[in-house]
Amino acid sequence: MMGSCPSVKNILVLDSEGKRVAVKYYSDEWPSVSSKLAFEKSVFVKTQKTSARTEAEVVMFDGYIIVYKFIQDLHFFVTGGDEENELILASVLQGFSDAVGLLLRNNVDKRTALENLDLIFLCLDEVVDGGIVLETDANLIAEKVSGHGLEGAGSFTEQTISQALATAREHFARSLLK
Repeated sequence: MMGSCPSVKNILVLDSEGKRVAVKYYSDEWPSVSSKLAFEKSVFVKTQKTSARTEAEVVMFDGYIIVYKFIQDLHFFVTGGDEENELILASVLQGFSDAVGLLLRNNVDKRTALENLDLIFLCLDEVVDGGIVLETDANLIAEKVSGHGLEGAGSFTEQTISQALATAREHFARSLLK
C-alpha cells in the first residue's frame, strides 16, 4: 500500500446516549441503515466508559482503528481501516472537532450542533471527500466553511454567527447550482 492516500471509513458525531447528531460514511462496508446504526451503537457502547475529554483515545474494534474524543455531550469518532496510521486519523479528528469548536464559538453541545448542522456537514466535506483526507487544519477548515474568500465575506473571526451562517448557506447554495 505504499504511496496510497490516507483514508477514512466514517466520521461520527453522537450524543451522550449514542444517538446520531451528524454522521458520514465513506465506505460501503455498512450497506444498510440498520448496519450503520448497529455499528454506531457498538462503538458507543465500547467507548462510553472511557474519559476521552482532554485528548483523543484510540481503540481497535471489529477490525477498525477508531479514534475518538468527547466534548461536553458530544462524542466524535473517526474510523479507519486496520492498516491506517492512527496519528493521521487523530489529526483528522482533531482538525474536525477544533473546526466545529471554532464555528460554534466553543459552544460545542448537542443543541448548538443541531442548530448548526449545516456548518457541521460543510466541515465534514472540507475534511474528507470520498474517504480521502483533504484538510486537517482547523483554522483553514473553519475559514472555508465560513465562506472566506467569497465576495464581501470578511475574515471568519470578524463575522458574527448569523453572518457566518448566511455566508455558509450562500456558499452551499452556489455549490449546488454548479
